[in-house]
Amino acid sequence: MSLVTLRNYDTARDEEAALALWLRTWQKTYPDIDFAGRFDWWRRQWRDHLVPQATIVIAEALAQMVGFVTVECGTRYLDQLVVAPEFWGIGVATKLIAEAKRLSPEGLNLDVNTDNARAIAFYKKEGFMIVGEGFNAFSGRQVHHMSWRP
Repeated sequence: MSLVTLRNYDTARDEEAALALWLRTWQKTYPDIDFAGRFDWWRRQWRDHLVPQATIVIAEALAQMVGFVTVECGTRYLDQLVVAPEFWGIGVATKLIAEAKRLSPEGLNLDVNTDNARAIAFYKKEGFMIVGEGFNAFSGRQVHHMSWRP
């Protein structure tokens, strides 16, 4: 895990790589959803809403972006935790969550699809608890509202 380093997001340097990583990772997670068809929408969301409101931390290994986390520190909302599939299970997400907790020491909130058992197990291992239920406004899928408090 020492090969993975963290650094702050730089729009000029990182935007295209972050967007491509988001697409590739979500396509692997949910192959039944047409993320490529949503890509232009996601680019606008990223640029217009997420980047201006969130702190974004990039994980790098072998001179490439392998993950990122976004934390809206004013609201304590963790919108995105993305790790390249070939780096799943080796601690990249754990390192990114630790950084998210450092950025928002009073706590974090997130939504996770109820059918994403792998992510739910990970968040529970990291100290998050299910605190409610809802729906994703964009996909219509059911979500758990999860929360971490120190």
